Amino acid sequence: MYRKVIYIVLCVVLSNTAFCQEIELFQQFNGRYDYLAIGNTLNQFENNIDRSFCEILPESSADLNLASNRTIIAAYLYWAGSGTGDDTITLNNTEFVADNIYTVDYNDATWGLLNYFSCYADITDYILSTGNGTYTFSDLDISETLNNNEGYCENRTNFGGWSIYIIYEDTNLPINQINLFQGLDIINRNVQELIISLDNVNVLDNTGAKIGFLAWEGDAILDFGESLLINGNLISNPPLNLGNNAFNGTNSFTNSSTFYNADLDVYNIENNIEIGDTSVEIKLTTGDFDEFGILRADLIIINNIITVLNSQLPDATVQLDDFTLECASRDILCDYTVYNVNCTEVLPALTPIAFYANNELVAQSETLNTIPIDGSETQSISITIPESISDNFILELAVDDDGTRNGIVIELNELNNSTYQDMELIPEPPIVMLQPLLACDVRFDTAEFDLTEQLEHIEYNSIDDVVFYESYDDLLNQNNAISIPEMYDNRSNPQSVFIRVENTICFDNYIFDLTVENCPPYIPEVFTPNDDGFNDWFNIQGLYDIFENHKLLIYNRFGTLIFEGNNNLKWYGRTNRGINNLDKLVPVGTYFYVLYPNDNNYKTWTGWVYVNY
Repeated sequence: MYRKVIYIVLCVVLSNTAFCQEIELFQQFNGRYDYLAIGNTLNQFENNIDRSFCEILPESSADLNLASNRTIIAAYLYWAGSGTGDDTITLNNTEFVADNIYTVDYNDATWGLLNYFSCYADITDYILSTGNGTYTFSDLDISETLNNNEGYCENRTNFGGWSIYIIYEDTNLPINQINLFQGLDIINRNVQELIISLDNVNVLDNTGAKIGFLAWEGDAILDFGESLLINGNLISNPPLNLGNNAFNGTNSFTNSSTFYNADLDVYNIENNIEIGDTSVEIKLTTGDFDEFGILRADLIIINNIITVLNSQLPDATVQLDDFTLECASRDILCDYTVYNVNCTEVLPALTPIAFYANNELVAQSETLNTIPIDGSETQSISITIPESISDNFILELAVDDDGTRNGIVIELNELNNSTYQDMELIPEPPIVMLQPLLACDVRFDTAEFDLTEQLEHIEYNSIDDVVFYESYDDLLNQNNAISIPEMYDNRSNPQSVFIRVENTICFDNYIFDLTVENCPPYIPEVFTPNDDGFNDWFNIQGLYDIFENHKLLIYNRFGTLIFEGNNNLKWYGRTNRGINNLDKLVPVGTYFYVLYPNDNNYKTWTGWVYVNY
């Protein structure tokens, strides 16, 4: 016996004679909800009783009668048949195209590969506008399939049918969790057992608990070990659905046994689950051996499963309230709120929260407090986006996520834990180069600059938006601004200065150099070294501590060198050269000088100076 085990996502093939398309959780509804289903077969008889037909009916009808106090939340149309599919049909003369089509294959030993299909379409808006009444389904065309492969009719698996599922709200109901699973899978003589485990439940009250199925190709006459078990308990609904013939062409909603080669059934499972249960196991079987030891089995195609359970669970959702992007920064400040609404239980403290950028985990947090029913908690977090992620990315906030895409809290709705936001970081603006500012050296390669001279070369709205900095790091971090840019002494030569100009989105960057040059000195023509405190030395302005390597030579009228000075030795009218006149004041008269600036930009200066007392 072949056996399959399915956990939420269902499709494991253990035989090369059967293929399936996964059945998975399609939609989940939480609230004062329930469901009903209508539909009909397109088979005129059960095809295992009468081989006289090999076609389906052109149309069939069913009535919708929803009580006035019930509000339609969602409606889905399903149709199925033999072959690979017909995705366009008509309902009440309105054409619908399938949102998706599922297929399943069966390789019969005699007739080879046989295909079967199921389609669904979301028709919520149509049902809301149409309301109660008769719905006629038509234009399902599988004639080419049946005509091209006689195996369908000879194997008696020619069928067609349809159903509408309606999820509705009724304020008189308890808060229920409705899980709708859909896809397409098959059990038969090759794969005789199917196990489905529903793990995201927490049963508060088993009153009204039920499970429903939409299946195709079941035959009432083929009661070969067909069973349906919930948590290991055989369930049935006699006389409509017997324990040994679960799929027998019946419709539990109309109490009909002429839903040929289809089953639209719902079972009460109040006695099959217990308060506190966190999972429900569904087991379907077909096949047994006759008195001659020959295996007999019905071919059954499972299209969807729906459960209605009263559950006491929280429902964690998260919303990004606001975010702040800083220019030239990869940090994002996020304000977010975790909610626990549409639920029946508190959300525990320390529920994890994960933050992803383009699916890469970039930050983690957790709730601080227990969040009550219909309550919320607001927090902030600063997230640094790694350099490996582009400036344009999708930021995802995921509550009940431990950073590995796993949750730790069982919730009413496991599909609404994430929220997404397109993000675009503001890149670091380019630096614009300005012309340098030039000033004369006043002492040891320093000068006083008016940095605001550069304002005429940049764009700005207000002078308050303009700030000068000595380094680019200071500019980025807005630290150590130059306090008095109108009177600024440079610290090196040359020195770069940066301007930050705030704008609406970011800021503009500018850079310029401060350059100090040696300007020509002013050489006086007279001085009076009489110690009166005024003009007592040969004060060549713009020379000392500027032309730091200069040499000054003084000659008398006879051409004799009487003084040699440098940056640290000024001429106060006394001699320091010669044998007999050292450190003596020179007499009144004219003296000649030779000044070597030792600056490649200037030649030697020569001239005269008059000394008087």
